[in-house]
Amino acid sequence: MTERVKREQVVLVVDDHPLNLELIEGCLADVDCRVITATDGIEALELVKKECPDLVLLDVMMPRMDGYEVCQRLKESPEGKLLPVVMVTALGQIADRVRGLEVGADDFIVKPIERVELVARVRSLLRVKQLYDRLDDAQRTIFALARAVEAKDHSLEDHTRRVGLNARHVGEALGLDEEAVDDLLWGGVIHDIGKIGIPDSILLKAGPLNVEEFETIKRHVFIGEEIAGPLRSAHDLLPIIRHHHERVDGSGYPDGLAGDAIPLLARIVAICDAYDALISDRPYRPGLSHSEALATLDRGAGTQWDADLVKVFHTIVNDLVSEPEAATR
Repeated sequence: MTERVKREQVVLVVDDHPLNLELIEGCLADVDCRVITATDGIEALELVKKECPDLVLLDVMMPRMDGYEVCQRLKESPEGKLLPVVMVTALGQIADRVRGLEVGADDFIVKPIERVELVARVRSLLRVKQLYDRLDDAQRTIFALARAVEAKDHSLEDHTRRVGLNARHVGEALGLDEEAVDDLLWGGVIHDIGKIGIPDSILLKAGPLNVEEFETIKRHVFIGEEIAGPLRSAHDLLPIIRHHHERVDGSGYPDGLAGDAIPLLARIVAICDAYDALISDRPYRPGLSHSEALATLDRGAGTQWDADLVKVFHTIVNDLVSEPEAATR
């Protein structure tokens, strides 16, 4: 039997300064990937179509087309929709990061580049891309359904991706094994898949839910469990789907689990889900600021959310600025 040859992953580095390209290539010399380069945005877009890279490291300030426009065009294209893009910039203002998130950037690296940080982020995002590439047809269908939930409400766009990425960061900070970290990523992506079965009149209601409507929306955890249940590779994700609305004081749903009885991965996703909801605009209220959202998590630590995990979340999210555009119930 012929041994399957592993495809070499490709990193596209885009910068109009040759010295910067040389520097990043040198930093990535020990990473298991092939580095290709482009000196402006237009060349980068052409290379993406030809080379199908697995990750793009994209400078912001470039002639002809800046990094923001390149990123937006990539994310709007079929070949770039799921392609991780890291903005590499000397711009350190929050407004610059927010603009990057608005056009679809997945991460940021601020110049001057630190080799250790660059290598860590590249390896992490290459693994995410590799995971998606390994999905079988059934898994891709599940992923597509999760995206369909977001498509029902524009304000939900990219919510699940951000929840998954933040959950993965928490898992890494806790020192969980690679399998658990992967489960956090994909569990975060599909945790609300059951909302595909909830009427739009409830999901998109411009106001608080009444008792009957809330009982209806609570069904999404059962619907999601039923959708993902037949997928063997999603077996370890089912506790996340079912239990991400439990509360550590036992007053959550669907099973009223309390404390450590709530699966660890579900407790992690619950915090990441809540944070992204808090900073997001909803039909009946604007999103909170980053600091306001963290203060809300602190107030609920020990009652709604695991207090120790809230502390860990603080350590990994303070350096991130999440786009205030998605909402969740």
